[in-house]
Amino acid sequence: MKKSTLKSKMLAGLGLAISLAIASTASAGTPRYDARQHNQRERIVNGVNSGELTMRETRRLAAGQVHLNRVERRAKADGVVTARERARMQHEANQQSRRIHRQKHDGQDRN
Repeated sequence: MKKSTLKSKMLAGLGLAISLAIASTASAGTPRYDARQHNQRERIVNGVNSGELTMRETRRLAAGQVHLNRVERRAKADGVVTARERARMQHEANQQSRRIHRQKHDGQDRN
């Protein structure tokens, strides 16, 4: 009983860390991308809460979200997000979205 409580607290903490990391990159230059990031973050948190994601899957998806933040930061570094940078950001977000879907529906769960 205590082990599952500890795991759920760790997963909740990881979800919070993802939220804070992603929220720090919000900017007026990419509102659609920021909304998409928020949606993906919610999908991961929902997967954790429902038990659809294992701890390992959650860690990997969190790392993917951090990668998306880095891509966004690099694109915004010069103050302008070009069409090519926007396309790369979109491509990376599409890949992460597919990963989230696959992990949530792969038949593994925390239980």
